[in-house]
Amino acid sequence: MCRKFDLKKHSPNKCLIFIFNKKFMRRNAIGVLSTLFLWVLSISSMAQIPVYVWQGWDKNTTEQSLKDDFSTWKAHGVTGVCFNTGFDVDKARVAAKIAKSLGLEYHAWMPCMLHAGLPASWYAVNRLGESAHDVQAYVPHYTFLDPHNKEVQAWLIEQYCKMAAIPEVDYVQLDYIRYPDVILARGLWDKYGLVMNEEYPKADYCYCDDCVAAFKAQTGIDIRKVKDPSKCKKWAQFRCDIITDFVNKLAAAVHAQGKKVSADVFPGPRSYATWMVRQEWNKWKIDAFFPMNYNDFYLEKASWVGKVTREEVKSVKGKIPVYSGLFICKDWRNKEKLVDPEYSGLLPSEIDEAVRGSMKAGAAGISLFTPHSMTDEHWEALSETLSKLEKK
Repeated sequence: MCRKFDLKKHSPNKCLIFIFNKKFMRRNAIGVLSTLFLWVLSISSMAQIPVYVWQGWDKNTTEQSLKDDFSTWKAHGVTGVCFNTGFDVDKARVAAKIAKSLGLEYHAWMPCMLHAGLPASWYAVNRLGESAHDVQAYVPHYTFLDPHNKEVQAWLIEQYCKMAAIPEVDYVQLDYIRYPDVILARGLWDKYGLVMNEEYPKADYCYCDDCVAAFKAQTGIDIRKVKDPSKCKKWAQFRCDIITDFVNKLAAAVHAQGKKVSADVFPGPRSYATWMVRQEWNKWKIDAFFPMNYNDFYLEKASWVGKVTREEVKSVKGKIPVYSGLFICKDWRNKEKLVDPEYSGLLPSEIDEAVRGSMKAGAAGISLFTPHSMTDEHWEALSETLSKLEKK
């Protein structure tokens, strides 16, 4: 007589599939039960810490390369992939199916406000009156849409809902769900030859006719007549609210399809995100946050990651999971020669402090940017840290 435990009916962390002989069990009951008890206790105490990766489809991506990459990351302990195919549903369908076949959670990672080639009236306008359709702040690809524009909102919701309709997609993930950086992260100032001690007109958005009129109707203030708009707290809050209202509207549409929403956000939110890009994300009604806790961008050490994660977890009162985003330095042996933070990041020797600090601060897990930057030494360091944390 045999009995089989079905993993579909029981938690995989607490159950074992085993077949046993009744006569054998009678003769060895005490020894077998003691061994099984200790085995189950050991497994249940080692709850796996979620590890996500951010990666995208590029010109060299194939179905086979996805299978190889996803399998490799899975073997390293990755539990979910945040994968960017833009709004290409066909590519997302391929990637999501592969991820699910390997038991990986799939977040359809997509840029929200950053798109080119759309109607000119859809783009945000800076304080100088320049549309992001024609003139961009910092870099040519900063073609930011106006999040207050109703046509923009409708179009974006439609795109995200198309992606949410893919059966294997667990979450749609919002990226660039913000205004352009009115203040750049300190580590980027030298790269662009800037000293950002104030909000400069060229990077301050959005001053289109509709936004100006809506703000005046709400507050009685004509922001175009204000000498220094950066000193107007109501104007800053107005734009934070625009982002929040749109995110919540989009999330409601996705939730109606039975899917979840995650978002890549700036650190904080109060210490950075709110005033740098108008992301007051602790007010967003979504299901998971992936703050980009990229310490090198802020000229901070790895210890900073734990500190800012604590603020992030506290900001959502522990009700929504926060996955601490870590930026990885691929060419880590030559990091001292890398002057651009966008090519810098965590050394293998800094992984432990960043991960341990994040988890101690209350993070639900971590996310790595990018897995292709993770060297063997990084993976080894991560494995050692996770093993120690999971055994506690």
